[in-house]
Amino acid sequence: MLLPSFMTALDNTAVNVALPQIQAELALSEADLKWVAAIYPLTLASLLLLGGHLADTVGRRATLSLGVALFTVASVGCSAAPSGMALIACRALQGAGAALILPASLAVLSHDLPPRARNAAFSATTAALASALACGPVVSGVMTQHLGWESVFAMNTPLGCASLLVGFLVPRPGLSPRAASTPSATLSLRVVALACCSLAALAYCLIEGPEQGFGSIPVATSVGIVAASAVGLSYELTSRRNTVLRLLFRQRPFVGGIITQLLWGLSVSGVYFFTSQFLQNGLGLAPTPAGLTFIPVALSLIVTTPFIARMARRWGDGRISAAGLLLVGLGLLMVALGSSGGSLVHIVPGLSAIGFGSALAVPLTTRALESSPDHLSGIAAGLFSAVREASGVVGIGLVGAIVSFVEHSAAAAGADDSDAFLSGYQSGLCLASALVGAGAPIALWALRHRRGTPEGERGASAFTSKPGP
Repeated sequence: MLLPSFMTALDNTAVNVALPQIQAELALSEADLKWVAAIYPLTLASLLLLGGHLADTVGRRATLSLGVALFTVASVGCSAAPSGMALIACRALQGAGAALILPASLAVLSHDLPPRARNAAFSATTAALASALACGPVVSGVMTQHLGWESVFAMNTPLGCASLLVGFLVPRPGLSPRAASTPSATLSLRVVALACCSLAALAYCLIEGPEQGFGSIPVATSVGIVAASAVGLSYELTSRRNTVLRLLFRQRPFVGGIITQLLWGLSVSGVYFFTSQFLQNGLGLAPTPAGLTFIPVALSLIVTTPFIARMARRWGDGRISAAGLLLVGLGLLMVALGSSGGSLVHIVPGLSAIGFGSALAVPLTTRALESSPDHLSGIAAGLFSAVREASGVVGIGLVGAIVSFVEHSAAAAGADDSDAFLSGYQSGLCLASALVGAGAPIALWALRHRRGTPEGERGASAFTSKPGP
């Protein structure tokens, strides 16, 4: 699971550093360059529920292997793309492959591993994702400078081939009695199609609205698609023949996980986006040193992950997850205060706290996904990932709106450009801290255990219990 997860996350961040060279060599316009960066998360967010549906109907491991193969072939196409349109098309195929990988890999982790191994597995996956996010800009900067932008996509080929090889070598687990006795129902294709259209249109509005204007015909049309899809979804999900989501949302850990994932995406995604701008525009760092600044987040995650399972058994999943969310919120406030110092030394402690807190919050994801019925593991993981990706896109717009509003107000009051942006950036960090901190009581509510359940058996009971309130 680590190789495909690392590969998809690495590609999502590594491409940003290579964009200027891509634009120069392929003679791309600003709009084309924007689509090179945006088509990947757009396709990924739009097709995640379809990936979850395939994981439930075709099989978790088959869907994962198909996603890895598609992502690898698309990466080869990106590295050999002769034009901007070809590159955009191959990037869309990469997003489609990642949309199959993410829900299938999460479903395998939450249902094909022994209960006591899941916290460690999710912690290792989180550390791999954090390492990819932190190292992506650094690796991309070095490879782009010395080997060209094509190498940024070509490096996915050995990772994808290794993932497929390991997937074929690892023995398949036997069919559990629970899986054998449960029906194979999952979301209908109508619900999946409506959700895909809604997410795609919403992402298009957020990406193109500020550029084209929200009154333009394409953006207005996409708003209409969002509204029509929402009406269709509400009808489908309230009809008695579609009980899958109602079955999932009867699980308290799943509901809590979805809500906290939404709050996380709305806050942290926007912070990462604008922190990169602050490091380069505010502190004057080059792209490679700016990428190195995020390494404390990954290191904190890696150092903490070996102890998560032991801490969860001792103090409980809910307390550990709530403490992690509060620590992330505290770290965001520390970055806001340290950004006034004008040096990396002042913001590194806050970034490290964000890494430690992110590792402590891993049990929330573990319990949320393992609470789903086995035959709905793919759609549950797809919904979980879709909320994360969609909230990340919305979060960039939300935090960006706060940053822009405060920045313009400060500029109107007479502040220079750098001080105005700093004021907006700090306001965005404070908003993000409040959103993440609001998830702490939700984590305590979602992961509270019934009296009489042994501490060490909560993971197993969540896995083996029948669906219920």
